[in-house]
Amino acid sequence: MDKQANKILLDIARRSIEAVVKQEPMSLSPIDHPDLQEEQGVFVTLKIRGQLRGCIGRFTSDIPLYQLVSEMAISSATEDPRFEFNRIKLSELDQLEIEISVLSPLKQITNPLGFELGKHGIFIRKGSRTGCFLPQVALETGWSKEEFLSHCCSGKAGLAPDAWKREDVEIYTFTAEILEEKRE
Repeated sequence: MDKQANKILLDIARRSIEAVVKQEPMSLSPIDHPDLQEEQGVFVTLKIRGQLRGCIGRFTSDIPLYQLVSEMAISSATEDPRFEFNRIKLSELDQLEIEISVLSPLKQITNPLGFELGKHGIFIRKGSRTGCFLPQVALETGWSKEEFLSHCCSGKAGLAPDAWKREDVEIYTFTAEILEEKRE
């Protein structure tokens, strides 16, 4: 994705978050940039001074990327269950850091350790239980592959920490193009 597309997506995410926090209407004009017409998965991560304040996304999409970014930015600010009683406030908007992860399609792997830390994110599923970590989580935490998988199983999917070793647990990998807007 080129710099113009990156700037447009980050601007859309910020305007969407500001509109929902200020309880103002948000109008999204059609965008004809070819990269932004793609139907790709995306996660929008919100932080303040490096601390997570919301992260919501989807692996697939049936709408153009720029529209999904707007939807996921709003969801990250208003629907992340971890922050149900601590939603982003008007006073925090100037400090808000936005990170957009544009995802590759999921690829199922048979070897649970068959991925590269920092390059691949993981999605784990057993029945209706699912969990995922974006690729950058491995770099932020310094976890080993085994720790990355164990924390995803226990902390995200509600499974036993070693569930990733079982044959009935599906593991998928993906990559992400990361766009960041940092605040000083």
